Amino acid sequence: MSGTTPTSDWDELVTSALLGTDRRTPPAGVAPGPDAPAALLDAAAVHTVRRRAGLRPAAARPRPEPAPPDERRELPEPARRRLAVLLADRAAPAGSGGRRGTAPDLTELLPQWLAAANDRSYRAPASALPALLDAARARTDLRPPALRFAGPRGIWLAGLNAEWKFALRGTAAGTALPAPEDREAVRRLWEEGLFAERVALLGSIRAHDPAAAAELLAETWAAERAEDRLMFLDSLRTGLSDADEPFLDRALSDRSRNVRATAAELLSALPGSALAGRMAARAAGCVSLDRTAAVATIAVETPHECDAGMERDGVVPTAPSGRGERSWWLGQLVEATPLATWPGRLGGRTPEEIVALPVADDWGDELHAAWCRAAVRQHDPEWARALLGAPSQPPATGPGTSSLAERAKLLATLRTEVRAEWVAGFISAHGLSEAFQLLGVCAVPWAEPLGRAVVDALDIARDAGSYPWSFSGVMGLAERCLDPAEASRLELLTATPDEAEGASPGAGGYWSEAFQRLVSTLRLRAEMHAELSS
Repeated sequence: MSGTTPTSDWDELVTSALLGTDRRTPPAGVAPGPDAPAALLDAAAVHTVRRRAGLRPAAARPRPEPAPPDERRELPEPARRRLAVLLADRAAPAGSGGRRGTAPDLTELLPQWLAAANDRSYRAPASALPALLDAARARTDLRPPALRFAGPRGIWLAGLNAEWKFALRGTAAGTALPAPEDREAVRRLWEEGLFAERVALLGSIRAHDPAAAAELLAETWAAERAEDRLMFLDSLRTGLSDADEPFLDRALSDRSRNVRATAAELLSALPGSALAGRMAARAAGCVSLDRTAAVATIAVETPHECDAGMERDGVVPTAPSGRGERSWWLGQLVEATPLATWPGRLGGRTPEEIVALPVADDWGDELHAAWCRAAVRQHDPEWARALLGAPSQPPATGPGTSSLAERAKLLATLRTEVRAEWVAGFISAHGLSEAFQLLGVCAVPWAEPLGRAVVDALDIARDAGSYPWSFSGVMGLAERCLDPAEASRLELLTATPDEAEGASPGAGGYWSEAFQRLVSTLRLRAEMHAELSS
């Protein structure tokens, strides 16, 4: 505070100015009446001068504790310089749909650089920590890799600046977790730690001793907030096993509807759980083979009610607007049923044969959509592959779902090489217009067949005189995901083509710039990885 003006007097002046002297009696020293507003401002000006000129020296604060050590290896000098360039460019606008020019977009390469540095267990240079934390504050997508790279020293530094407090509440990156055997330290962190630290601790204990983790969570479960209970449950998805069933079964009676629903979802992802068995029994009464049909056909009988047992097992009784209740219940039962139920129930057929069967009374879309959700939930690649069908099939006539979002989820359950092969076939058959979401789930760098399919499709679009900006999203993905070794092969595409009749004006120049930018970005990515490997 100033030498003559208590902080409370200054607060009174500010409050009166905000509310107005007609709504609040002016503080002492400001005469009420028609001249009160001007007098209030005069008093504020005087107090401002006093506050600035009469500041008393503050008592020295204790020195902060030294930063904790970071035992990871030091970043090579070329990589250190590269990081400085990437962080200096972080304020530049990210690439947009109509981006022009041939220079690489450094803002989009920073996440890839951080991922590569983290994979190699490098520690962040101390001088780069402020800029790194500023970058993570500005971009939430950067926070996990940036804070992991910043390590314990970055978290220590964040504790000294209120603008970086997101690092303390949003992640446990860099936090030294106690050894699972150190029960006293584990209990102290569990009872006193930040929520993110507690989640990280729970994961560490689960990896070492699942039963001990369940016991730890059960001790404080009743006292946790509903949103925290939900996030703790969500963290169980990693490493989910049959050992989690007793705890999840108790959570089915939780007072929070969202917690109950998540517990039921997790239990249904355990094919051997009692809940999955109950769901299978219910679904088996709804889906069967029609023995009277001339051709093998799946018959569907929807549930007639949603009883208390179904509700406890996670079935939501009220259907969304525009959706029939019985079809809504059916979908929930089937998606929670172990997929291993259906071959025995439907004549010993394989998933591919089951998906190909006709379904009576137009229930096919509903049944296939539920099977798609089940395949994703249960991480079943055989069913996912059957529901995807052949990549050359038109999406509207495929065996499972025409939704690209659902297809992307199904693809994510497949092995990386199978995923890339399927998407490459899809692009070769249907082009790039519907492939953006599918490309997003493919491993980086793209496998050679997938990269070749993307480049060939872009080349075809260029030769056809297509409107170039409609492919800018895929081009941006290619810059980040193509194998850098493809740069030499793409050099031929950087020339400006002759504009075809009917082509968009200036399209050739745009395509030339886009391919030049693609090539320069791939070469820069190759340099980045070489610098990190030196």
